[in-house]
Parts: sequence; C-alpha cells; structure tokens
Amino acid sequence: MVTLLLSVIFSIRSWLRSRTALQVEILALRHQLTVLKRSQRGRCYWRWKSRQGEPGRPAIDGEVRELIRKMSLANRLWGAPRIHGELLKLGIEVSQVTVAKYMVSQRKPPSQTWRTFLNNHAKQLVSTDFFVVPTVTFRVLYVFVVLAHERRCLLHFNVTSHPSSEWAAQQMVEALPWGNVPRYLLRDRDAIYGESFRTRVRGMGVREVLTAPQSPWQNPYAERLIGSIRRECLDHVIVFNESSLRRLLNLYFTYYLRSRTHLALGKDPPVSRPVQPPALGAAVELPEVGGLHHQYERRAA
Repeated sequence: MVTLLLSVIFSIRSWLRSRTALQVEILALRHQLTVLKRSQRGRCYWRWKSRQGEPGRPAIDGEVRELIRKMSLANRLWGAPRIHGELLKLGIEVSQVTVAKYMVSQRKPPSQTWRTFLNNHAKQLVSTDFFVVPTVTFRVLYVFVVLAHERRCLLHFNVTSHPSSEWAAQQMVEALPWGNVPRYLLRDRDAIYGESFRTRVRGMGVREVLTAPQSPWQNPYAERLIGSIRRECLDHVIVFNESSLRRLLNLYFTYYLRSRTHLALGKDPPVSRPVQPPALGAAVELPEVGGLHHQYERRAA
C-alpha cells in the first residue's frame, strides 16, 4: 500500500515537472518566433528598399572619378583626406572612402624624384654641357652650350679646340649677364669644370647641382638639345674648321629658337610664334639652315 502511494506521488511530481518544462519551452519558442518575424519584416523592407534603384553603393560620376585620379597623380604627397578636402571645396560631395577607392595607388613611397626636381625649378635652372665635333681634317672641336630649362631656350654657345676651366668660366659670364642669373646650374662632373669655373660660378651667386657619375639622363634637356643638333644638322653636313662650325650652329640655333616647334612647349618654339589665320593669305615656304629645314608663314598674294 505504501509502495503504491509513493509511486503515485512520484508520477504526479514527474508529470508536473514535465508540464512546467513544456511551458518554459513553449515560451522560449514563442519568443524566438516573435524575433524571427520582426527580423523577417526588416529584411523584406530593406530588400524592397534596395530594389528601388541600382544594387550596392550609388556610383559616382565619371568626371569625378577622373578628377580624383588626376589629383592623386599630380599630388603624390596627398592622401585621401587631402583630396577629399579639395573636392569639398569644389562643391563635390563624396565620401572619403570613395576617394580612397579611386585614387591611383603609389608603388613607391611619396618622395621627390629627379624629374620632379627639374620641373619644380625649371624657372631657376640652367644646364651646361660639352660635345665634340670632328672636322674633315680629323681635328676635334668642342662645343659648349648653356640652356635655360623654362622654355628650352639656348642662352649661349661657343666653339673651341682647346677647352679649359678658364675658358668655360668666361662662357658663363657671357651667357649669364648680371641681373639675369639663375639659382641653379646643372652639369656633369667633367674635369673641364675646374677650380676657375667653380669659383666664377660661385661668385655669381649660382648654386651648382652635379649629376651622378656616368648618368647623362640626369641632364636630360641639355642631352636632348645635343641629340637634336646632331640628328637635325651635324649628321647631314661636313665641318671644315672652327669658323664653319660656328657659322653652321648659328644658322641652326636661329631655326631652333624661332621656328622649330617643341612638343614640350605645346608645339611652340622657345621664342613663341603667333598663330596665323588663313585670312592672312597663302602659306609660303621659307628655307632654314641652308635648306635642311623650312618655316611656313602666311603671306598675302
């Protein structure tokens, strides 16, 4: 009898415990269902919202993307915050993250290159160089040139068969009159530029910038000038002596400064030529450098 009573009691207790656990489980499931319905409504809303336009972040205008690329290329020291600030000043509303996305990545750390140095100081920089020209009698003549970087303007040249430091120093005095002295002089490490040359240049208030040994590419404007002289003039003539070379170079440099168009100057000579409209007349051909080159001008009939 006692055993039966205990069995009934444990059964009732077990049933009550199971029912309580069942109620707790039901409450938990109801809570989860409520959360699921709420989140599902949110997903549906945002799915509907995103389908109203193009998927993803709205694309920015192509001109703005191109402007960001140009800014990053032209200003290698600028990061996304700086470019973003400039865009805001231009009335362009984009996020800084978008600016960083369309910037041109820099492979090297931002530092001033040799080309950047030359460009930054073009108005204050001249370069010098020597080149040799053999004559028909197998003599070797030396040509010294002084070139201003700003408009590739030849300031001075001279010819000699016996170059020296004193002679080169005197050429600098003739090339750079007082009141028109640049800040920097770019040259190589040739032994011709001796103590007399360095003293004279220093006394003129000009700071010398030397290229690395055996690095003619570091003096590109003077090297390009010398290449043009050879290709466009000296490779097509025979030089007899010092006076004939000087006369020939005078003709070429007149053409070079006043007639020959330069890619780096926007197709304009160092001494700018005005544009002549068709109304001025027909185009006529004018020989230059003994007929090696020509200039074209409009003249009335």
